[in-house]
Amino acid sequence: MPKSVSISKQLASIKALKKSSDLEKAVATVAVIFRNSSDPDGKLGKATAKNLLQTQFRNFTENEETKSKYQDILSELDEHTENKLDFEDFVILLLSLAVVSDVLQNILSV
Repeated sequence: MPKSVSISKQLASIKALKKSSDLEKAVATVAVIFRNSSDPDGKLGKATAKNLLQTQFRNFTENEETKSKYQDILSELDEHTENKLDFEDFVILLLSLAVVSDVLQNILSV
């Protein structure tokens, strides 16, 4: 499917998601965003990954730069030897950043 097609339309075209839960839709959304941004080998360059964090994950990463755990996670990304992330690495990066974010703490305290 062309990358110019909206994510919601891409997800709507997947039969398995017709009766899916919110959690299943969330994981599918991450997968579609990853696929839309990845290179032909199915991997993300570090610059693309950082751009996704700034544009698609902004609320979880904004104002987190001073936290040592946040800095540690991003330094691991910078030290990644392959210079590219596969889907598994990308999901681990997202979850790691989410866990240390104030947004998640606010969500969990509601």
